[in-house]
Amino acid sequence: MRIVVDAMGSDNFPRPDVEGAVLAAREYNVEIILTGDEARIKPLLAEFQAGNLPIHVHHAPEMLTMNDKGMALVLKAKRKNAQNSMAIGLDLVKSGEAAAFVTMGNTGAASVTAYFRLGTIPGVDRPALAPVFPTRTGTCVVLDVGANPDCKPNNLLEFAVMGSLYAERVRGVKSPRVGLLSNGEEAGKGNQLVRDAYPLLEASGLNFVGNIEGKELMAGEVDVAVTDGFTGNVMLKTAEAVARLILETVREKIQTGPLTAKLGGLLVRPTLRSVRRLLDPSEEGAAPLLGINGLVFIGHGRSDANAVKNAVRVALAAARANVVDAIHSDLAQRLAASTSAAKVSV
Repeated sequence: MRIVVDAMGSDNFPRPDVEGAVLAAREYNVEIILTGDEARIKPLLAEFQAGNLPIHVHHAPEMLTMNDKGMALVLKAKRKNAQNSMAIGLDLVKSGEAAAFVTMGNTGAASVTAYFRLGTIPGVDRPALAPVFPTRTGTCVVLDVGANPDCKPNNLLEFAVMGSLYAERVRGVKSPRVGLLSNGEEAGKGNQLVRDAYPLLEASGLNFVGNIEGKELMAGEVDVAVTDGFTGNVMLKTAEAVARLILETVREKIQTGPLTAKLGGLLVRPTLRSVRRLLDPSEEGAAPLLGINGLVFIGHGRSDANAVKNAVRVALAAARANVVDAIHSDLAQRLAASTSAAKVSV
C-alpha cells in the first residue's frame, strides 16, 4: 500500500516532511511517495539514511502556499497539467497509484485542490475536516473545524454520518454516540442552523444523543461532535491554546518556584509528559477531509517529523478500513431515510 506525502507542505518544508516519511516507512513498513522538489528532497533522504526503504520521489517543481487565494488558487487547483506538489500527489490517489494523500500545507489550498481533482463522494455537498479531540474517557471526532464556515442543516447531517462511520471504522468505536454542538443541551437550544439540523440527525438512524455543550464533549460523553466550520475552528484553536497555556504555566511555576516545587516537579514529570502527549496534536498527525472521493489528510503547518509520521499512520489505518467505500455505500441511504422521516414529523 502506498501513501503520498507532500514534501513541500509544512512551514519548515521539506525537512520535517521528508524525515517523517522516512520514520513512517521504517516503522510501519509502508511505501511512501514524496511529491516536491527532487533537488531538495534527495539530499535529505541521504541525510536521514533512507537506504533501501520503499520511498520514491515524484518531482513537483511548484508548490501552493498561504499566498495562493481566490481565483488564482482555483486555477492552480483545477489546471489539468498542474505541477504543484498537492495536485500531483492527489492525481496519484485518483489514478489508484496511492491509497491516500498527506499534507501539512495550507488547509484551504489542500481542500480546494482535493475538491477539484478528486471530487466528492456522491451525496456529499460539503467535505468536512474531522480532527480527533482528546477527552476524559478517550477521543472524539469533531467535524467540521474549518472547511465550511457557513453550513446548511443537511451539511451537518452529512457530517454526522461521515463522522460516525470514521469513528466506527478507524477509531474502533461501536455504535458511536453523535452529539450536535450547541449552547444548551435542550432540543430547542441553539441558533437556527442547530435547531433545523436537530430533527434531521434525530431521524438519521445514527446513535444521536441530542445537543451537547463543550463540557460534554470534553467529558467524553460523545464519540462524534457535529458543528459548522466556523464554530469548530474557533473551538479547535481555543482548546489548543488553553492546553498549551496550562502546560506552560505549570512548567514555569515549577521552574521559578521554591525548592519544594522543583522537587515536586521531578516527581510528577512522568505524569506531565503523558498529559503533554495526550494534548499534543502531533500524536494524531493530521485530520481526514471526509467526503472527498479519496483519502486526504491535512495537518498543521508547524508539524514536526513525528506529526508527519503519525499522519501516515492514521492515513494507512483509514485506507485499510475502506473509509471512502463505507461512506459511499451508507451515506445515500441514511440521508434519504432522515429526510423522509423529518418530513413526516413536520
